[in-house]
Amino acid sequence: MTFDELNLIRNIQQALAEEGYKNPTPIQEQAIPIILEGTDLVGCAQTGTGKTAAFAIPIINAIHPIVGSIKKVKHIRALIITPTRELAIQIGESFDTYGKYTNIRQLTIFGGVNQISQTDQLKKGVDVLIATPGRLLDLHKQGFVNLDHLHTLVLDEADQMLDMGFINDVKKIIKLTPDNRQTLLFSATMPLAIRELADSFLTNPKYVSVTPVSSTAERVKQQIYFVDKGDKRKLLYHLIRNESLSNVLVFTRTKHGADNVVKALKKNGVEAGAIHGDKSQSARQRILDAFKNKEIPVLVATDIAARGIDIESLPYVINFDLPNIPETYVHRIGRTGRAGNEGLAISFCGKDELPYLKDIEKLIRIKLKVIEGHPYPYAEETKSDTSKKPDLRNKNKQQGGQNKSRKSEASKKNKRRWY
Repeated sequence: MTFDELNLIRNIQQALAEEGYKNPTPIQEQAIPIILEGTDLVGCAQTGTGKTAAFAIPIINAIHPIVGSIKKVKHIRALIITPTRELAIQIGESFDTYGKYTNIRQLTIFGGVNQISQTDQLKKGVDVLIATPGRLLDLHKQGFVNLDHLHTLVLDEADQMLDMGFINDVKKIIKLTPDNRQTLLFSATMPLAIRELADSFLTNPKYVSVTPVSSTAERVKQQIYFVDKGDKRKLLYHLIRNESLSNVLVFTRTKHGADNVVKALKKNGVEAGAIHGDKSQSARQRILDAFKNKEIPVLVATDIAARGIDIESLPYVINFDLPNIPETYVHRIGRTGRAGNEGLAISFCGKDELPYLKDIEKLIRIKLKVIEGHPYPYAEETKSDTSKKPDLRNKNKQQGGQNKSRKSEASKKNKRRWY
């Protein structure tokens, strides 16, 4: 199938052609016709499957005739809720790209920055609003957001919003929207809470599932290095230098860990930047842009901060820390091997992370290729005599064959037995 067969308006077809899009991905091929019908949809698709275009293209197609001329008063016709700032920004860029030959105006709002520029745009009027839950509720409470004219509501990365504790905010937002809206829910996994959400707020939805979460990209090679925790930074530097790795996305479990990895790399002359929740939005965006523009070769990120990073030509992902949730591993390595490109996912496994590795291999049903012969293998455990408890019986035998007791002879004579 080609995009020409999806009965899209010429304005969108021209934009897609200029981007080099000819054939829709499986999620786009299945979801776009359903959304164009006006039917509610639940889509299960992991990152990197073309999910954003699957809802952005039909939304633009549907509201273009309503928007009309640029001078017409604008109302929010589509609302996209997403968990992170980075993902919100990228969705906004997608709407700009696919809708560049329409009069549709999109606005992306999120917390962590001054709201004045966002409220100024809302006052002028927008057609598509992309928002993180907290900032949307805040601006709605202040009277800057009116959802009475809403046609389509999109809940993107619903499972991640659940994990991040946004689910109650999402329920509040849904109640602010008209009952006759079209609702689209996209999630990489379908836990019970997400299914209950879909059953509560969607009307006779159709279900589309593409690339189950337990699968990993066929074009991604997966390797595992067994390395002691204290040697991980040395191994990372060794691989970057000796294997000439560049454009590398490194995942750590904690914010503090991400900063420490960056410091260690810089100390050895490797430029790197970290993005995590403690950094300001402007700092995160600046580092992300520098990485995308290949100004810095290494980006170190936590899972929450990295959610939504979409870089088509990313060749390497390194799991500096193995995630304790196996599905997270699938999301991480899904950042590479996109758009028909090959990718390499490298994981470091400390002794304390062996249970995590077992869970990951059980989920993906693949044994990761073990790389041996690297300079930092597990250290051999040496059992020193001092670590053992002294054998008093042997000691006493050496001292004359008598088993000496700390009790006095008088104490022994006075001791009463219960039997």
